[in-house]
Amino acid sequence: MTALPVFTANSPSPILLRETIDGGVAVLTLNRPAARNSLSLELIADIHAALDLIGRDDGVRAVVIAANGPAFSAGHDMKELTAHRNDADRGRASFTRIMTACSAMMQAIVLLPKPVIAAVQGVATAAGCQLVASCDLAVASEQATFATPGVDIGLFCSTPMVALSRNVPRKHAMHMLLTGEPVKADEARAIGLINRVVPHGTERDAAIGLAETIASKSSHTVKIGKEAFYRQAELNLADAYHYASQVMAENMMAADAEEGIGAFLDKRKPEWKDR
Repeated sequence: MTALPVFTANSPSPILLRETIDGGVAVLTLNRPAARNSLSLELIADIHAALDLIGRDDGVRAVVIAANGPAFSAGHDMKELTAHRNDADRGRASFTRIMTACSAMMQAIVLLPKPVIAAVQGVATAAGCQLVASCDLAVASEQATFATPGVDIGLFCSTPMVALSRNVPRKHAMHMLLTGEPVKADEARAIGLINRVVPHGTERDAAIGLAETIASKSSHTVKIGKEAFYRQAELNLADAYHYASQVMAENMMAADAEEGIGAFLDKRKPEWKDR
């Protein structure tokens, strides 16, 4: 497992690291620990660019997003966010640029044809919580906490709300958004924000283990399933079943479906062709 910078730009040290693990798992590590891994424009761009590269890399079958330091991510970089308050437009263009870039990056996670798993070791607040909610799966340390505390500083977490409200029931989402109160790992699991709670310090390995399990499946099948999951979720019941039926019929025509069903009937391990 080799850690490499994805893009260094003008940073004195790489703010995003990429590790490649045998078996097809890529680990992206947020590396701004002194800034609590806040999502600067540069870091947002680096994550987005890394996801684009991974999407075209047939050698990667699953992705883990982790972070160095005590915090997973404290959200947007507030110093950067307010740096253009004295502009003629009072910062409007800058605010729009940052929010648009961040929203595009979050959508890139959902649209990536490979599963993305968050490994959360500490606080994940505001856009950091949004990042966790945007991932397909999430594993968290028992010491992790989650919050959308923008309301406390007069800035409602409207963009984190999009991902949060698609993960947890409405009243739980509204409670987090309206109060800003932190949610501990066990409660986050209970309301559906994360999948697993593990002992502190093991969350990264647990997320990688989960990624390796998924990476052992047919990447073609996983791609079909991930796309279908998010698409059907936005449809009404009848349209969702109509769409899913078409997807399954088409999936049955795939080489891996033929191989997998044949292997099941023959009681042998399938040999995936990823097509």
